[in-house]
Amino acid sequence: MPVSRNDGPPLVVGETAVVSRRLEAFLEMLAAERGAARLTLAAYRNDLAALAGFLAARGTALEDADAAALHDYLATLATRHLAPRTLARRLSAMRQFYRFLVGDGSRSDDPTAGLDAPRLGRPLPKILSESEIGRLIAAAVSVPGDEGARLRCIVELLYATGLRVSELVTLPLAAARRDPRFLLVRGKGGKERIVPLSEPSRQGLGVYLACRDRFLPGGDPKTADPKMARWLFPSRGADGHLTRQRCGQLLKELAVAAGLDPARLSPHVLRHAFASHLLDHGADLRSVQQMLGHADIATTQIYTHVQTERLRRLVETAHPLARRK
Repeated sequence: MPVSRNDGPPLVVGETAVVSRRLEAFLEMLAAERGAARLTLAAYRNDLAALAGFLAARGTALEDADAAALHDYLATLATRHLAPRTLARRLSAMRQFYRFLVGDGSRSDDPTAGLDAPRLGRPLPKILSESEIGRLIAAAVSVPGDEGARLRCIVELLYATGLRVSELVTLPLAAARRDPRFLLVRGKGGKERIVPLSEPSRQGLGVYLACRDRFLPGGDPKTADPKMARWLFPSRGADGHLTRQRCGQLLKELAVAAGLDPARLSPHVLRHAFASHLLDHGADLRSVQQMLGHADIATTQIYTHVQTERLRRLVETAHPLARRK
């Protein structure tokens, strides 16, 4: 009978408490030594709990799995037609967990050493054109009242700063009331970075701040739940702030109002547009890396591939020799 857990799929009693302690120790190591984000930890917990359930059905404990059992598990996942990136993440969780066991002396061998990673390819990020961004902002400005002010602020900040949606919704109110020219953002792994604000985004933020308290129960920060009062975008949800999911829904509704395909719009698409449009207008890659909060510049270089692909399509459609049959 499964043991209920609030933060992931159930672990099986047959796995024993030792496995649970080692899994928790592994996750604690990721958080303390590598600064892994909460969402990363949750994903790894889920991935390894799913593996533990598969192995328990075969009478094998998680920490005792051999290469053949792990290969069978990956083959089972392949039949479920999971995305290559999902398979790659699950394999990464497995590899890091078993290397952790080798490192702490629980195992003498790494059963993942011979496992092959799925081919990911290199999909280019989806972006919107500058004119489409303009239509989106115009649609937000046309929404009346406090909801319109909040919506405009969300769009302006995402496009002007390249924030991840998780960074946006967890912005404390204090971050917007320091220097109006900048935002202090806490990103992945708790790392802080300073992101400059454009004049339009400062205006949008100012309009929203003038009505922001009305999103609090009773409209008074002094009597509101402190869990809500501390956030720039308060909400009645469990965390006290606007959720990532609700932010995405608001943007898709706005896309419809702007005459855009809602399937093309998400908070991350605005982050991609921020980076691509900066590079289009001459920004250097290192500066874009710093504003996006990428630890490795190789991650930022994907946007140079977007530019290259755009130029390739331009040549193929506009050059007279390219159109010759």
